Amino acid sequence: MEIRRKSVAGTLESSDVLVEIEPGRGVTVELESVVTAQFGALIEKTVREVLKGFAVENASLRVVDRGALDCTIRARVETAIKRAAAEEEK
Repeated sequence: MEIRRKSVAGTLESSDVLVEIEPGRGVTVELESVVTAQFGALIEKTVREVLKGFAVENASLRVVDRGALDCTIRARVETAIKRAAAEEEK
């Protein structure tokens, strides 16, 4: 899936995650989290799994986690991808 423009999903509320995605070269993930030491690798793995599932090969992501569950992270990444890949209305 081609990322056509920048999009955002989620919030900075407790137990949520903010995902920003935009076109890029290759896949880069910048992670900010209060639990990076314990769960940073798992959060990044989850993000990359969702990207792979949508066949996203070129994107730059910024993920700001506030203690979100895995299912929330997956949903926010999926929403950001779909918004960024959608055709603009004319």
